[in-house]
Amino acid sequence: MKSLYCRIRYGQPVILVSGLPRSGTSMLMQMLEKGGMPIVSDQIRTADEDNPKGYHELERVKELDKTTEKDWLKDHRGQVIKIISFLLQDLPMDLNYKVIFMRRNLDEVLRSQNKMLERNGEKGTDASDEKMRRNYELHLRKVYYRLNRTPNFRPLYLDYAEVVADPHHEAGRICEFLGRDMDVKTMATAVQSGLYRNRHSKTARA
Repeated sequence: MKSLYCRIRYGQPVILVSGLPRSGTSMLMQMLEKGGMPIVSDQIRTADEDNPKGYHELERVKELDKTTEKDWLKDHRGQVIKIISFLLQDLPMDLNYKVIFMRRNLDEVLRSQNKMLERNGEKGTDASDEKMRRNYELHLRKVYYRLNRTPNFRPLYLDYAEVVADPHHEAGRICEFLGRDMDVKTMATAVQSGLYRNRHSKTARA
């Protein structure tokens, strides 16, 4: 009932693609774009070796935790914005959100992050991978609780390995969730299994 109230009060939802860094959110953005959804991106961060098909990011999103000026989000109802999972808590609660959340094996996430830092010549955190894994697990538990218990949010959880294994089926789930008649076949072409690097031998769900 509360969820219905939010939808009526706040109108058409802002559509969010979220997850941990290196979890496959850029691939999700590409799927949605190919399906015909309006994507909000400034193209400031361009494609590179880590994301050869682009990041589809909006720099303004990265300031959500630093500013109270968030009314601009209202201009993007019905559009798709990519947001890191750590910033979901900083979204204004006078809007309605549909969140497509990508989950990926945490060992794969950490391996991908470490390789990206190495390629960019950057030094990562001093924390061990095991400590980072525990931190991510705690963070994700909090995120899932918020998404599942806050009326403003309606989440759809996807698994990275499952999207790569059967993109057509997962594209169909996305269309059903969004209530949009999108081109599922074209959406599936955005998924290239050759870009599934840092694959874990056991793709247990994070």
